[in-house]
Amino acid sequence: MEPKILRYVIMLANEKNFSKAAEKLHMAQPSLSYQIIKLENELGTQLFNRGHGEVQLTYPGKVFVEHALKINDQFNQLKREIDDVTDMHKGQLCIGSLATTGAYLLPEAISAFKNKYPGIELVLLEDNAPNLELLVLRGQVEICLLSMPITHKELEVEKILEEDVYLAVPPSHPLAKSQEVNLSDFKEEFFILLKKGTSFRKETENLCKEAGFEPRITFESINILTCLSLVSTGMGITFVPGMVIKNTPVSEPLVYLPLHVADNHKRNVVFAYKNGRYLSKAARSFINIMKTVTQSKYTG
Repeated sequence: MEPKILRYVIMLANEKNFSKAAEKLHMAQPSLSYQIIKLENELGTQLFNRGHGEVQLTYPGKVFVEHALKINDQFNQLKREIDDVTDMHKGQLCIGSLATTGAYLLPEAISAFKNKYPGIELVLLEDNAPNLELLVLRGQVEICLLSMPITHKELEVEKILEEDVYLAVPPSHPLAKSQEVNLSDFKEEFFILLKKGTSFRKETENLCKEAGFEPRITFESINILTCLSLVSTGMGITFVPGMVIKNTPVSEPLVYLPLHVADNHKRNVVFAYKNGRYLSKAARSFINIMKTVTQSKYTG
């Protein structure tokens, strides 16, 4: 059994589709199918139930994946330690990230890191918060850019950025000229929010809950810029993190209202990694570069 087959099985288990798994593995779908069938014949058991378009793990398949994840994680830790011995002249660093947060925070850090360590290959995986936490727990990414709170206690975090959350309203809104607002005053408003599954959606729902109401949602989007554009048309109001206000010019004027201190909480963006797992020099260097870049850009 070759070590690469572990990656093939893990990817197919994650994607549940031969074509999607083959695409992410950068190989032909027939070749992946052949490798899986060859492995099943070698083991004398079926690892996957093939259906119409989707495959599911059998019980032996689940046992295989459980051990494959552990072996793959141990191999990656070994590789990271050996790479460190070569003083970071070569190697690979896998980073997980929330898509929107990463879009604002990662580019400058990636550029600075690549300039300092051109031999280190950076691999970026973007997903929602629950999946990202699982990826870092399984060792499929070494560090992960997330926002608090973190669900799994096995993860250790280092704060990268602390920022305020604002309400974005059109200039015609009756409270648009307020210096700060109580969130409870907006309980009858229509809200435009990010879709469920995003960490910022969970944060904003918690803000509303703490203010004593559930938001009346008129529209949902996966893109914060779409939410802001819809606010400019008068469809509703939305929450927006400070980093977006600082970096995103909008075609229509909007007003960003600070929340009263009783309502507002600081949004904490962190890097997470698994407790007790070896943290490579590349990962530590990237975190330090990220802290320096973020502090200069957002608090300097």
